[in-house]
Amino acid sequence: MFSPGVTAPDSPTPVEEIAAALERIGPLQGLPLEDRLWLARNGQEYVAAAGEILFEEGAPAEHMILILKGEIHVRRQRGGPVSLFIGRTGQMTGLLPFSRMKGYGGQGFAVTPVWTLAVHHSQFPEMMAAIPSMTQRVVSTLLDRVREVTRIEQQAEKLTALGKLAGNLAHELNNPASAAQSAAASVAAELQANRKNRFKLVNLCLTEQQVQAIEEWEGRFLGANGKAQETDTASFIAREEAIRAWLTAIDCPSPWEVAPQLAEQGVTAEALQELRGFLNDTEACVLIQFFTRYLRASRSIDTLLHSTARIFDLIDAVKAYSYMDRAPILEIDVPAGLEATLQMLQSRMDQVEVVRDYEAGLPRISAYGSELNQVWTALIENALDALGNQGTLRLTCRMEGELLLVEIWDTGPGIPPELQERIFEPFFTTKAPGQGLGLGLDNAMRIVRKHRGHMSVRSEPGSTCFRVRLPLDQLQAY
Repeated sequence: MFSPGVTAPDSPTPVEEIAAALERIGPLQGLPLEDRLWLARNGQEYVAAAGEILFEEGAPAEHMILILKGEIHVRRQRGGPVSLFIGRTGQMTGLLPFSRMKGYGGQGFAVTPVWTLAVHHSQFPEMMAAIPSMTQRVVSTLLDRVREVTRIEQQAEKLTALGKLAGNLAHELNNPASAAQSAAASVAAELQANRKNRFKLVNLCLTEQQVQAIEEWEGRFLGANGKAQETDTASFIAREEAIRAWLTAIDCPSPWEVAPQLAEQGVTAEALQELRGFLNDTEACVLIQFFTRYLRASRSIDTLLHSTARIFDLIDAVKAYSYMDRAPILEIDVPAGLEATLQMLQSRMDQVEVVRDYEAGLPRISAYGSELNQVWTALIENALDALGNQGTLRLTCRMEGELLLVEIWDTGPGIPPELQERIFEPFFTTKAPGQGLGLGLDNAMRIVRKHRGHMSVRSEPGSTCFRVRLPLDQLQAY
């Protein structure tokens, strides 16, 4: 059933011209003239202007469509911008004999002016009897169509997975990058402040004994031992207020900026009073300001080091996950692959408890490392989806005879028994429209079979387990 914008031409085209145009249909090339004339007489011409909707997603498919001229795009309205099918001049599409197609998989619209010849499904038996060679031509077209649709869907699934990976990485990298940027700005500010006051320090003209006393006093509060140990907020606030009061009493500028850092470092008002034993009030103020800026700059540098280390850890995780710059077949450490995958999905695990149960001393296996990580990604993502990013995820890796067994458990609601036999079928998904194409587990199953392994599932409410068994020996695997 076509949309209202698709109509028959005002003046029907002579059957001879239609028969000549049918010669340009790829699957019909070489078809005798009398067979093409049969199609021209029994088919129905339709034309549509550019931009016209030809059919809607889910509408019943009732016609075999021969595109005599123009270009048609078919898109899933809830599946993103990827075209499910592009039909051009010379193609045979729509409902074909022997096809189990019930409805259109997407919305079809004309990109250019379109001229088609449609054969209704009620005429298929008569057409197959009148044109015996149509059987072979239709079957070949069906096989090509299945391969093309599968390729497009797999590409869309990979793009979706890549988008999720990029989103997770962006989230994970954003925190250390922001921290590093803030710390760098803080260091710059402290250096600039000390640069402006450097002449004050020089003008103090401290003696050797005063310098030694200052170094000993500062040494008591530097490093981890000098930091405040109590966790009582009230005590911390009281110490900070006492420091601020002491600084105000000696007319030290900006005490509200200095007091919090000194209190956090474990300095007390009594310790500050010790400075007056070998420094006057002006000297004490200058030294305290320099000391406080040094503390803030040191803390910012520590933040820079930790943040950049985290970034490098993430880069190493990406390289381990993707096996960049490495041979395709390697001796793979499976627990390390599971850990790399967890790193990629870390942003979804804030409220997920991850339990690891890896048997010690597991042997490596010969495998395609990046492909196995696709399996772990599909299974762990499905587990997180089932958990709603909240619950328990348990990863087990151990030997089972001559096979390496990987189990991925989740405490989600489980998979209904009637669906457990179908979840590995291509294009089958229990997710909402637009949230999955149903190729993740199919792709995982194909990768496991490529490694001569086996994958299964056992599920009940509150406990779902996917099991992957992989052979150790390379000759068995390949």
